Amino acid sequence: MSNHPNSISGMTDEEAQEFHHYWIQGMVGFTAVAVVAHILVWAWRPWFV
Repeated sequence: MSNHPNSISGMTDEEAQEFHHYWIQGMVGFTAVAVVAHILVWAWRPWFV
C-alpha cells in the first residue's frame, strides 16, 4: 500500500479527487451513450406502445 494511514485505497486526497473526477466523467459519458442508444432503438422499434 502507501504511506497514507487514513486512506483505504492508498491514494492521497488529491489523487482520489482526480480519480473521482474522471470516474464521474466516464459515468456521465456512458449514461449519455446508453440514453442515445435507447432513443434510437425506441425510434426503430417502439416498445410499450
